[in-house]
Amino acid sequence: MVKFGVNQSVARVEDIRLVTGAGEYTDDINIDGQLHGFMLRSPVAHAHIKSIDTDEAKASPGVVDIILGAEMAVDNANELPCMIPLKNQDDSDRADPGHPTLAVDKVRYVGDNIAFVVATTLDQAKDAAELIVIDFEELDVVTETKTANQNGNPLVHDKVENNVAFDWAQGEEDNTDSAFETAAHVCSLELINSRVIVNSMEPRGVIADWDTDTERMTLYSGTQGGWILKSLLANAVLHIPEEQVRVVTPDVGGAFGMKIFFYSECATAAWASRKLGKPIKWMGERSDAFLSDTQGRDHYTYAKLAFDENHKITGMKVTSNANLGAYLSTFGPLIPTVATVKVMPGVYDIPNFFYRCIGVFTNTVPVDAYRGAGRPEAIYIIERLMDSAAKDLGVPPEELRRKNFIPAAAIPFTTSTGCVYDSGDFERIMNRALEKADWNGFDGRKSQSAAKGLRRGIGMCFYVEATAGNPTESAFIRFEENDIVSVSVGTQSSGQGHSTAYSQIVAERLGVPFENIRIVQGDTDKIKTGGGTGGSRSLTVQGPAIHKASDEVIEKGKELAGHFLEAAAIDIEFSAEEGEFSIAGTDRKISILEVAARARGLGQLPENLAEGLDSEASITLEAFTYPNGCHIAEVEIDEHTGTTDVVRYVIVDDFGTIVNPALVRHQVIGGVGQGIGQALTENTVYSEDGQLLTGSYMDYGMPRADNIPLDLTYETIEIPCTMNPMGVKGCGEAGCIAAPPAIINAALNGLEELGVDHLDMPATPQKVWDAIQQAR
Repeated sequence: MVKFGVNQSVARVEDIRLVTGAGEYTDDINIDGQLHGFMLRSPVAHAHIKSIDTDEAKASPGVVDIILGAEMAVDNANELPCMIPLKNQDDSDRADPGHPTLAVDKVRYVGDNIAFVVATTLDQAKDAAELIVIDFEELDVVTETKTANQNGNPLVHDKVENNVAFDWAQGEEDNTDSAFETAAHVCSLELINSRVIVNSMEPRGVIADWDTDTERMTLYSGTQGGWILKSLLANAVLHIPEEQVRVVTPDVGGAFGMKIFFYSECATAAWASRKLGKPIKWMGERSDAFLSDTQGRDHYTYAKLAFDENHKITGMKVTSNANLGAYLSTFGPLIPTVATVKVMPGVYDIPNFFYRCIGVFTNTVPVDAYRGAGRPEAIYIIERLMDSAAKDLGVPPEELRRKNFIPAAAIPFTTSTGCVYDSGDFERIMNRALEKADWNGFDGRKSQSAAKGLRRGIGMCFYVEATAGNPTESAFIRFEENDIVSVSVGTQSSGQGHSTAYSQIVAERLGVPFENIRIVQGDTDKIKTGGGTGGSRSLTVQGPAIHKASDEVIEKGKELAGHFLEAAAIDIEFSAEEGEFSIAGTDRKISILEVAARARGLGQLPENLAEGLDSEASITLEAFTYPNGCHIAEVEIDEHTGTTDVVRYVIVDDFGTIVNPALVRHQVIGGVGQGIGQALTENTVYSEDGQLLTGSYMDYGMPRADNIPLDLTYETIEIPCTMNPMGVKGCGEAGCIAAPPAIINAALNGLEELGVDHLDMPATPQKVWDAIQQAR
């Protein structure tokens, strides 16, 4: 085994730097002569802008400029593009009402961007913003996901009928309807997948620096990969060649999908920097995050399953209203449609399937990808249906799942949504979870809780997700001075531990000392292309790219070692464990670092060896990977207060080959924490006039340490996938996919004796108490 290689819980190399304050985040960066920007946001949810008076504000101390949308529009720079084309059921294009960078004639949500104030100091910019006078003609608003597309509602966009952005579908509706007509039993549910606010530790920020001499833009920002911003800034805002834009991403304090998108502050700061010839810094505060960061989930769904007389599923039909907010965000239409439908049948053999998704505009913050991005929404539907159906049919929930699992012998298996599950053993995973959870001993624990006056419930979720996102990625391995090996990657860490995991792959494959490896990321000048981080793609795509580049190093190394050892390359062997090339059958050898050093210092090599060991490789995966697992939650409920506590949680996951078990464990538990938040505490509430009532931590229930159960068991069973050479499957989103249905199923199990048969997330004390009273 290579020291610090694959499948070892190597300590994170990033941590000492970060926890000792040596990290560099966007707010740590300052450029000489920089100005400060402040975004003035709409205080009303829907209104015509009759006039904007900036005269007094412009005359206030320190103000350099106030940017308005009308000025940017003249330069064809006042539009934030949506990158997702989509066809309706009738093959027409989705609605495209546009997304102004700065509102010109109308605002459509509280927090909509109106004016960008640029001043010498941030305080001066804030003071000036208070002097801007805007005459609003307020309009009626629409905020409800379920009813947004009903006739007679206020229109968010005048030319978008019934607020319908798209009406999209996949599947065979006629065959599915036939399955329901002949079904022995039908189970149906109305479900709400509640809206969540991301709230990463580090708020968004940007520093735009236009070089008037080179006519080049450098942008510093905490992103999930700068290449999307580079392209959109060049093409949609600055209208210059992409090579004239550089995006630098320093350390990133959490992202969860929200930091991959193109925001108004980024576009406006860059445009203003070029106009003024000065660097401009904008840093968001927590209030900005609540009012302007893309939010997640927010679906209303009607779903049903058809069963035959043997309790086998014969059909699944789902209709969802997906709230997109006031505008189409960068990837907004993708999430509730293509990203969701992939895994909606879960791990079950469902021969007939139909899914319809209606995207609706409302006077709320735009919605886009949030950790899991469609897969949590899909799995919540199927796993809530499975528990509800088990109750209706009078069979144990684990047995109904067992009866309908795709059997291991049938894999690879093509689902009714077209996904090819290439690996997995779902029954084995569930059996192990049941064993670890002591499922059969639950009644004893239930009695113990009852003795304390508490209702105890148990519930499970078996999830599957499709990971990879952008299937193409590259890696460039360079052998530098002082035996340092740098690896340039196209993904971006926001806390996951990429530098550690990627270094393990290189150490495992090349035998280079772990401490000699440096991961280079976050600079579009140093790394020409990259897919960024999202959809659990970092290890599933970047890992194989590093692996392939390592193979290129070894092949070049054999040629070079043969040259130095005076042997034919075909006679050269490489040992990753020793990090050495040797002539087969002899003791003549040379280390990989010595090969690199000699090649670099020799100055003159045969033409075919002139590049030394430096190697670059790209990989394009042919298909997604499908991590899966079974999570089992136990809760205790105080029926007198409605308080619900998660007291036990068992995880058994299949992530294929695991590079660093400790990193995976932490990723999964962190995801479970976010899932617990959505299930029990997080509740985004808008008033009837579109005000965000949960606009701070005083009102929004972020999960806390005491919401995570101390009794948490974690285990993996490695079933390598066949879709990439490393056999790895993504792990980053598993916890927040599995936790919500497992917890809600557990809560309903605990309340069953009281007659409660339905709960929507979040199961807050008030909501649980109300459900108990209504059942009584």
